Amino acid sequence: MKRSEAREWAFKLIFESLFHQDLTSEDILNSALAIEGFEADKYIVSVFEGVLSARDELDSTVSKYAKGWSSERISKVSLSILRLSLYEMRYVDDVPMSVSINEAVELAKKYDTDNAPAFINGILNSIAKAENIS
Repeated sequence: MKRSEAREWAFKLIFESLFHQDLTSEDILNSALAIEGFEADKYIVSVFEGVLSARDELDSTVSKYAKGWSSERISKVSLSILRLSLYEMRYVDDVPMSVSINEAVELAKKYDTDNAPAFINGILNSIAKAENIS
């Protein structure tokens, strides 16, 4: 599976977790595997679980850079994409920042509203610049 496909599955799992906060990450993953029939590779599992464990930290950062937008106000799709990309930028060493941001924008184009790609790009670039992430 290509990394972009794995990233898309991780995004879908992160998004799904917003609606099932009573379930464990393992339950969400197993349900998705049974229903969707995709193969969960190491990247999907580690990023999905990593985002869930760092959710408060990621949301705090997003809220800080999304001027006038709290994480509760951001669409669930955009929030899931932002969490995923920010997690990659901070914790996945083999994904360059520019690739993570570009992939986030592509996910927003595919799954979110017309305004979302620019919104997501702006927030992630602001974070990258402020935190000196390369």
